Amino acid sequence: MNKPLVGAFLAALLLGAGAAPVVAAEPAGNASGVSAEAAPQASEATPAAKAVTFAGTVALSNCSGSVVRSPDAEPTDPALVLSNGHCLESGFPGPGEVVVDQPSSRTFTLLNASGSGVGTLKASKIAYGTMTDTDLSLYELTSTYQQIEDSYGIQALELETAHPTAGTAITVASGYWKRTYSCDIDGFVHQLKEGRWTWKDSVRYTPECQTIGGTSGSPVIDDATGKVVAVNNTGNESGEECTDNNPCEVDENGEVTVREGINYAQQTYNMVPCIGVGSKIDLDAEGCALPKP
Repeated sequence: MNKPLVGAFLAALLLGAGAAPVVAAEPAGNASGVSAEAAPQASEATPAAKAVTFAGTVALSNCSGSVVRSPDAEPTDPALVLSNGHCLESGFPGPGEVVVDQPSSRTFTLLNASGSGVGTLKASKIAYGTMTDTDLSLYELTSTYQQIEDSYGIQALELETAHPTAGTAITVASGYWKRTYSCDIDGFVHQLKEGRWTWKDSVRYTPECQTIGGTSGSPVIDDATGKVVAVNNTGNESGEECTDNNPCEVDENGEVTVREGINYAQQTYNMVPCIGVGSKIDLDAEGCALPKP
């Protein structure tokens, strides 16, 4: 995960902006998972990249996030904000813990394309949150997608429904820092272990994405489609093995690899089937593989 924000702010001042990502977890792991060579490769005939902006991203008190929607969302559905499980105001969920339908009055600063705050959005509840197998949170807002668009002229970011591919050009857009990081998907990690937590099929960035504390929860956007393919969550800060802020990679054979300075994200395509009518989270829906309470 990355340092909590107080540490992140100092790190940014001292390092300028290139360090570990998130604010929480500690996946340990080993090299493998799926190497860049073994992972699916992006097609050579990829569409021309679109300019990724801050429109639709949000700033939390300690993290980043984004207003997101599934492809089937209706304009009148309550809007959802995506961030990390370790960014929840209640603290890090323990291994095996899943938070569902918990009241929340958390607020989010909505950003426009240039990164300026244009309004404040408010949650009605934590629709879902966990750090088991993945590291994500979904807040249901008091505003609908249409109300946000009518008030601020900003549309939600659409969630990709397919597994991403290695070699895809991506942008991590941090609403907290109002900063973007551009790189490629290097590959996928079978298990990413950090402290007490383990995440599955994590996205590994190429070295150019040197995210820092406070970028936790940032949407990872496919440059070609503009869709969200993952949520930024951690990085190995000091070369330690499977400790807090030093996740390690573990392959199918249990071999561990440590990649100091490399950062990671959790895929989001697998949560789309869990978002039902009216933005309600249905963990029993067909195709939904998110951990249950």
